Amino acid sequence: MITIQSKMNVDGISGMEIFNFLMNPTDHAYQNWWPGTHLEFHYLYRNLNHVGSIVYMDEQIGKYRVKMAAVVVEVEPGGKIVWQVRKGIRLPIRLTLELTDNTTGVALVHTIHAGIKGIGAILDPFFRIYFSNGFARAMDEHARSEFPLLRDMLSFAKLAA
Repeated sequence: MITIQSKMNVDGISGMEIFNFLMNPTDHAYQNWWPGTHLEFHYLYRNLNHVGSIVYMDEQIGKYRVKMAAVVVEVEPGGKIVWQVRKGIRLPIRLTLELTDNTTGVALVHTIHAGIKGIGAILDPFFRIYFSNGFARAMDEHARSEFPLLRDMLSFAKLAA
């Protein structure tokens, strides 16, 4: 099992604000979040309670271009979102966002798990082709940059309203 994880605190934003933004994806809002880096993020299929919804995401993570469809497999409003990558079938790749409000903003844990536990770990070298150490560094830098940008974009939207 390969795990890529970033932990950070983002002041001035709540878990619910992040949750609401990510559960209502539009390409326009996603592009405004990080122009030139965030390219597409929208529903391919939307389920009202979110679980079972399918999103499409296209973004630049450092030198890596990531395009993926993913199924929302778990939600906890304001606290957690889990997407599972899908390529025809669900793959053993999950992106989890955990959000915990605190006195200054939100503690955020962004985790990618790729691979299969137990005997399935024999396949980890194949996953390592995509989830290399270079990708892990780029993903950490990306996550640490994008959430303060989201806070700033949402704060500006509030002021403009």
